Amino acid sequence: MRIIRDSQFVRPEDRGAAAAIGNFDGVHLGHQAVLDVTRGAAGTAPLGVVTFEPHPREFFAPGAPPFRLMNAEARANRLAKLGVARLYELPFNAALAGLPARDFAAEILHRRLGLTHVVVGPDFQFGKGRDGDAAALQALGAELGFGVTVAPVREGAEGRISSTAIRTALTEGRPRDAAGMLGHWHRMEGPVIRGFQRGRELGYPTANMSIDGLHPPKFGVYAVRVDVLDGPYRGSYDGAASIGVRPMFDGESPNCETFLFDFSGDLYGAELSVALVEYLRPEMRFDGLPALIDQMDADCLRAREVLARG
Repeated sequence: MRIIRDSQFVRPEDRGAAAAIGNFDGVHLGHQAVLDVTRGAAGTAPLGVVTFEPHPREFFAPGAPPFRLMNAEARANRLAKLGVARLYELPFNAALAGLPARDFAAEILHRRLGLTHVVVGPDFQFGKGRDGDAAALQALGAELGFGVTVAPVREGAEGRISSTAIRTALTEGRPRDAAGMLGHWHRMEGPVIRGFQRGRELGYPTANMSIDGLHPPKFGVYAVRVDVLDGPYRGSYDGAASIGVRPMFDGESPNCETFLFDFSGDLYGAELSVALVEYLRPEMRFDGLPALIDQMDADCLRAREVLARG
């Protein structure tokens, strides 16, 4: 997959795609249904996605609580696995936000990207002040010479599939319900950073990741599956992860600390993808380190049992 971040300098071979437009936060089953419609409309054209970075919500409300289900890298990785050949990751800035709907369609989609077909959801809105909708885009596409398809809404067992519903499931400690809407485990991806190495002292060395900018799942301990994405230890592992502020040590910034079962090695700087499988318990403060270690022993035993069941 090629990622195009500057719409003003698009190579000839990157023009002519059929593309779905949206934020694709989580790349859930609803997004995947839109991609399926796009794939069907593409014919021999490359399959593309037009998305934005930062997320428009981050641009308009920079001080709002973190809400994203995945960062840009994780989104790109997931879209590549689904067969997307061209990812147009447009910088969302004041200039783009100020474009009227007609100018966005004519200048960005038609002239710069040269799209042959566009697929959007029924609630799609675009342009300055959200002055354009799916019907307006269809009319503009007919005028400018590219096709437009409005994809139907995907329904799940609990109703409409949405990033909001997935966030709610994660906030409530229901990662399996979130996975049912995502079509895959909810994953947090990022580099392993240096922590205080307390886990090593307790006999449980952990790989620490920041969750800054991501929607925080319910704080506590999870059974997880971990992919090491690069480096000498690249591969898949089972483990247990603690997400939160570490109340035993008066932590403040939430992070993710993952203990990989049956693993020995240095993961500092490696890219990890941590999949939440099952919520085991909330964060706790213990009477002392021996009690904490006993609980960690129990957590890991239970996580192994959960993961053995699938």
